[in-house]
Amino acid sequence: MTAISTSTSGPLAGVRVIELGQLIAGPFCGKTLADFGAEVIKIEPPGKGDPLRKWRLLKDGNSVWWEVQSRNKQSVTLDLTQREGQDVLRLLVKEADVLIENFRPGKMEEWGLGYEDLKKLNPRLVMARISGYGQDGPYRDRPGFGIIAESMGGLRYLTAEPGRVPVRVGVSIGDTLAALHGVIGILMALYHRDRNHRDARGGVGQVIDIALYESVFNCMESLLPEYSAFNVVREAAGSALPGIVPSNAYPCKDGWILIGGNGDGIFKRLMKAIGREDYAASPDMAGNDGRVKRVADIDGAITAWTQSQDKVVALKILADHDVPSGAIYSVADIAADAQYRAREMILNITTRDGYAVDVPGIVPKLSVTPGGIRCTAPRLGEDTVSVLQRAGLKAETLADLRAKGVI
Repeated sequence: MTAISTSTSGPLAGVRVIELGQLIAGPFCGKTLADFGAEVIKIEPPGKGDPLRKWRLLKDGNSVWWEVQSRNKQSVTLDLTQREGQDVLRLLVKEADVLIENFRPGKMEEWGLGYEDLKKLNPRLVMARISGYGQDGPYRDRPGFGIIAESMGGLRYLTAEPGRVPVRVGVSIGDTLAALHGVIGILMALYHRDRNHRDARGGVGQVIDIALYESVFNCMESLLPEYSAFNVVREAAGSALPGIVPSNAYPCKDGWILIGGNGDGIFKRLMKAIGREDYAASPDMAGNDGRVKRVADIDGAITAWTQSQDKVVALKILADHDVPSGAIYSVADIAADAQYRAREMILNITTRDGYAVDVPGIVPKLSVTPGGIRCTAPRLGEDTVSVLQRAGLKAETLADLRAKGVI
C-alpha cells in the first residue's frame, strides 16, 4: 500500500520535540512520537549527519534504514560543540515540549545544556536522557551500546542453545527497548505536566532517565524472583520455553515450525491433532506442572509427528485443531504475507531521492487518532533555514552561522 498521509492530525499533534540522538535508541524514540503527529526536529552535525545515514545497505548512497528511522522528521544541521550552536539550541528549547538526547552522561552539562540549565529557559521541558547505564551510579561514565545492555540485562545469557555460545537476537533489541521505555516516560511526563497546572503556562516538565541495560532487564520476566526465591539461575534453552510445556520449534520434512501448546485445553487439542489420544487423556499431563516432568516425552512425540509432515500440511492440521502454531518467517515471507498487507504493516513510500521502497507500518493502531507517514525521511539539513527562521533568526544571522560552520 502507498502510504503518505495527507492528514496533519494525530494524538501528539502540537507537541514539539527536539531530537539530539544518533543511530538507534534516541532516533527510534523520536520516530515513534513523530509517527503519531509530534513535530520532531532532528539535530544533526553539519556535513556528515547521523551516522545511521550510512549504516547497512545503501541505495543511491543512503541507508534504506534511514527511511524508516527518520520519517516524519525535519533535519536541522547544528554544531553543538560551538558556542553559537549551543545558543541556537537554547533558542529552539524555549518553544519545545520534549528534548531527546543519547549522549554519554555529562556531555550536555559540559555544553551548558543540562536539564538544570534548560529548565530555566523552559520550565515545561520534558527531557528524555538515554544512556548505557543511566545518569548516575558507578558505571555512568562507561560507554554503552545495545549489545552490552543486552548482556548486562540478562538477555544474551539466555539466547543460545544449551552449552553453546550466546548469540545476538538478530536486531538491536536493547536500543529499541530503551527507545520504547523513553516513549512511555515522555508520554507520562507530558500527561503529568499538562494535568497538573502549576503556573500560568501550565505544569512543569521533568527528566526521564533511561538506561539501556535497565530497559532490557525490565523485560526479563521471572528471572530475578526465581533466583531470589529458589536460587535458580535460568539457563539457555534454545527455542524452548523452560518450565512451560510444550512450546518449542519442531522439525518438519521441509523446515521448522513453532508450536505453542502450553495451555491445558490447547495441549489436549494438540495431542489429538498428532494422534496421541493417550497423552490427551493422561491425568499426569493435564496441568503444566505435570507436563514439565514429561517434557522429553512430549517433545519427542510432537517431533515424531512433525518430521513426517510438510510444513504447510502440519500447520493446516494444527490450525484445524485450533492450536497456536506458525512458520518461522524470513523477511521474504513477511513481504508476501496477507495478514501484514491487510493490517497495513507494509507501506510503500517514494523517498526524497525518487525511488520506491517498502517500510514497516505504524504501531500501535489507534481507532480515532491513528498515526501515519506525513513525509519521508529528510535530506541532511533541508529544514535548517525554515526551522531557524521560525525561531526568529534573520537571514544575515543564518548566513553568518553557515560561514562559521555552525549550521
